[in-house]
Amino acid sequence: MVHNFSRPSPLGEQNISIVATLFYKSDSPRHPHLHADSALHSPCDTLPKASLSHLKDGAVPTENMNDYPLEPPTPGPDPLDHLYGSYISQSCLTDFFGTLTNIISGFQEQTATHRNLDGSKSARVVEVIFSLPSPSATSLDFLRKDEMISRFEREWNVEAVFQYNTVYRRYKRLAVFDMDSTLIQQEVIDEIARVLGVEEQVSAITAAAMNGELDFEASLRKRCALLNGVPSTVWETLKPRITLNHGAADLIKILKRLGYKTAVLSGGFTPMTGWLAGQLGLDYYYANHLVVSENGNHLTGELTGEIVHAEKKRQHVLEIAAKESILLDQVLVVGDGANDLPMMGVAGLGVAFNAKARVQMEAPARINSQSLLDVLYLLGITKEEQGVLLR
Repeated sequence: MVHNFSRPSPLGEQNISIVATLFYKSDSPRHPHLHADSALHSPCDTLPKASLSHLKDGAVPTENMNDYPLEPPTPGPDPLDHLYGSYISQSCLTDFFGTLTNIISGFQEQTATHRNLDGSKSARVVEVIFSLPSPSATSLDFLRKDEMISRFEREWNVEAVFQYNTVYRRYKRLAVFDMDSTLIQQEVIDEIARVLGVEEQVSAITAAAMNGELDFEASLRKRCALLNGVPSTVWETLKPRITLNHGAADLIKILKRLGYKTAVLSGGFTPMTGWLAGQLGLDYYYANHLVVSENGNHLTGELTGEIVHAEKKRQHVLEIAAKESILLDQVLVVGDGANDLPMMGVAGLGVAFNAKARVQMEAPARINSQSLLDVLYLLGITKEEQGVLLR
């Protein structure tokens, strides 16, 4: 079925080009039998020899029904990447172009080009660029949410990220990050709660808040109240426990070499956010302030000053961009929680990184990956170019 869309592109009546970055989810095994995600294969591989050696003596038909074992469930059809290759194969690309043909009225496959971004023989990341037959043919919102795209992703075990292929996509100037579970692996408030032994109560509230089930500010105050009595030296205790997400340091290093301004906006707390910004060399950091007791010995569980909630994060992005004279189309935002969605929405590219379920559904782009460096593929920076920038 071909969909006809009437919503005009925000780019006006000019020739519209779209880039789709396809990520093969090699880190997420999903097959009921040995596949794939543990070893690359191709249609040319030799099939394993069949054998009956596992059968025991006397394994013959019997008239005694009690001797028959229960049958295993009938396996479903093989995922297509299992059949055609555990990477982005030519068959996968052909199906992608066919999907676009069904979605976009007048789509011409000959307008599309593609290149392997990760440089491996069996491509894990492929960039596809194609032109729209008219500005009203489709939009990024439709492509990102179309059921046929979703089905393609499931069948081939890939994720597709769509962007307008403009100069601003390739030349961004400001990168803004959430801290907890984005730049670092931990949720700092949960780590503080562990010191007092109330981590289960705090973690449950944190999880609900990050998935958008609770108001962030109300949930933050509720969690902080449980921290009353924590020694004020807790920050020094926590620093050795903080672990950067894989690729975070290298990503910041590359962005700074490319001339980016960088920022971390956190619903966490200033002592940790300021320390992390110093460790990574970030230009800006904003977070919340916990009140220390009058004698300076412990935290009271209260907050002071403005709360860095979802809307405040959005406001900070706008203010930093304005201060640095950077167009919003040249802003990259990466986060994982529901409170990151508003700042993702004002950026040229908002990326949900290993995000909560609701955030994955609503974010402009999503990446489920072991490394933050994969964000660079969305800017068209190849694996080889990343290596050059890290030398």
